[in-house]
Amino acid sequence: MDEPLIEFKNVTKRFGERTILDRVNLEVRDGHTTTIIGKSGTGKSVLLKHMVGLLSPTEGKILFKGKPVDRMSRKESDEFRSQFSYCFQNNALFDSLTVLENIALPLQQTTRMGKREIDDKVTERIDQLELSEVAHKYPSELSGGMQKRAALARALITDPKIVLFDEPTTGQDPIRKNAIFSMIVHNQKRFGFTTIMISHDIPDVFFISDRILVLYDGQIIFQGSYEEIDRLQHPMVDEFVKSLEHFQDELTGLYSKKTFTKVYERAVTTKQPGENLTVAVFTVDDLDGVSANLGHTTAQEIIQSLAVYVNRHFGDVGISNRSGRDRIVTILAFTDRAAAERLMEDLARDLRERGLIDIQAESRPAQSYPLSILAGLAEGKAGEDIDIISERARSVQKEIARFQCGAPG
Repeated sequence: MDEPLIEFKNVTKRFGERTILDRVNLEVRDGHTTTIIGKSGTGKSVLLKHMVGLLSPTEGKILFKGKPVDRMSRKESDEFRSQFSYCFQNNALFDSLTVLENIALPLQQTTRMGKREIDDKVTERIDQLELSEVAHKYPSELSGGMQKRAALARALITDPKIVLFDEPTTGQDPIRKNAIFSMIVHNQKRFGFTTIMISHDIPDVFFISDRILVLYDGQIIFQGSYEEIDRLQHPMVDEFVKSLEHFQDELTGLYSKKTFTKVYERAVTTKQPGENLTVAVFTVDDLDGVSANLGHTTAQEIIQSLAVYVNRHFGDVGISNRSGRDRIVTILAFTDRAAAERLMEDLARDLRERGLIDIQAESRPAQSYPLSILAGLAEGKAGEDIDIISERARSVQKEIARFQCGAPG
């Protein structure tokens, strides 16, 4: 296994007699998205400040690429801190500066670059983050989503290796939350930075996290993937898991993965061992391309709209779960293959005839982009791992609808 990018070894932090972090051990992997969850006031922000060197531990060691931070020379310490950038919860854009001036500020304050060089780099980043049309506007003139994008552009202007996000979706509606998460993932792949995030947006944040850290009573009680979190018996983890038990999106009818799995397990107990069931998988093809060309909000609206279609046609006989950023899985425990195929044909016809009308009306990009919906069916045996059946359905997916999304009206 590769050496961790950041590692805490028995890190304790006290302020007077109050212990905020208590023998914390954790790892952050290069190129991963690591999300820290925990109750308010548990020390998540203190944890982040230790990562960037703004605070030093009372006890224990913090290592960066295997080297103790407290043993770094002044030059090494400056280089270490320069690899971090921070995307604040409230964006922290200066109201008196334009978007362009906000983005240029870190280069003006932390480098010796000349004006022309700064202008060229800022212009490039503005183009990459699709901010050209608002470059000379002030933050108060921007939508919330556009402000987030400007804040990200400013965070990325120094080419950081690690970007910290403190509650990046606070105050956003569900579609905007997922659009922001999509924006983070898309740009992480594009620019190659490591993401460290604090978030309360469960289960949405699980779709983009490689690793989850659970901070409880000053300690990291879990670090691993979402799939592994169920294995830990702890009150804090139980609380998070239970918060998902009855989660179901009222608009789309999608269940959380935890509830989805439990409903599946209950359903198969009523079937004979080895009896067949049907699974459908629906995918928005090339969602990253949609995000890049039409915007992250439009991409999330497309997923939301597809879920409405799936629930409209399969909601009475199946249960559905968003499985990843671009995919929906539906279990039809009591519907045979032939009936499932008829339902699929009806959904495909509905999509081709109606299209994603609401999405196309809401999108306002200058260009259109071809949108393709894929779907596949597979049969499985009662009790078989649902992920295995889903993968079989995914492997036989075919295009059921194609149309131009975002075309000017």
